[in-house]
Amino acid sequence: MTMKFPSNRTQAISMLERAKDFIPYPTVVETTHRGERNWDIFSRLLRDRIVFLGTEINDDVANIIIAQFLFLESEDPDKEIMLYINSPGGVVTSGLAIFDTMRYVRSRVSTTCLGMAASMAAVLLSAGEKGRRLALPHVRIMIHQPLGGARGQATDIEIQAREIRHQKDVLVDILVYATGRSQEQIHKDIDRDFYLGAVQAKEYGLIDEVLVPKKASGPEGRNASEA
Repeated sequence: MTMKFPSNRTQAISMLERAKDFIPYPTVVETTHRGERNWDIFSRLLRDRIVFLGTEINDDVANIIIAQFLFLESEDPDKEIMLYINSPGGVVTSGLAIFDTMRYVRSRVSTTCLGMAASMAAVLLSAGEKGRRLALPHVRIMIHQPLGGARGQATDIEIQAREIRHQKDVLVDILVYATGRSQEQIHKDIDRDFYLGAVQAKEYGLIDEVLVPKKASGPEGRNASEA
């Protein structure tokens, strides 16, 4: 086995930056009649039809999520896919690619929020199978209108503004369908960052159920309905 070293200082710095951002994922070891088998934790969850969205949403993340959906549908289109979400949101077009795939695959897709589902991630949370959109008690969910920074000539800025308005209309239509709220109310609520706790999100129509902790007792902190 040979080890290749970077040929210049720029490559070395790039490698160090990637190493600094690297998060070591746990490995699961399973023992079968064929011996031991190692899985990274996310591959092991995928075996149980669990897909985890735990980062900002961009094209690379969307492509990985989409590939997992398509694989699980090909494995068994009649079994549910469970999408777990802890994400601050991200690129609208990347999120819409995930949304469209959720609608495209024959498998039902349930969604569960833990931690946070903000911006585009909140839209994906609301897009799960009706009756199977879940959240833990102390999550924070936030919806708002698309963000954009327009630069260039006046004509270029006008084109970008028109595109952002189009994206806003698309997201409003999705939230209207998901929540049963009127377009007028959705437009008003997403004009600025609109935060909800788990119980509030259920009342609003973004989710269907707040999951009860499995442990009967313990420190729960502030009640979810007060958050």
